[in-house]
Amino acid sequence: MDLRAYYKKVREVEATIPSDHVVLVSLATPEGGKPGIRTEAPRAIAAKLIAEGRARLANQQEAEEFRAANREAKEKYEQDEAARRMHVVVVPADARKLKERS
Repeated sequence: MDLRAYYKKVREVEATIPSDHVVLVSLATPEGGKPGIRTEAPRAIAAKLIAEGRARLANQQEAEEFRAANREAKEKYEQDEAARRMHVVVVPADARKLKERS
């Protein structure tokens, strides 16, 4: 493998990536890579994966769906954590009656 050609290709791909963090869609690879898995990665890693033929940039709709799913998952996690932290104190009815009689 010619390393100069490889890194030149990585730099060329990196120059075409529009933002610092992008959504990628994985491609099937001979090593067993599963196609269609979405993930977010920084520009440098995305360029490397694209140059190696392991992933492609997600289109606008795929990126929006991925980010919406992440937002929903985060909100659900936060709700579950808030419910887990909520403490309930049960005061028996008899204790209140004893205080009233005193």
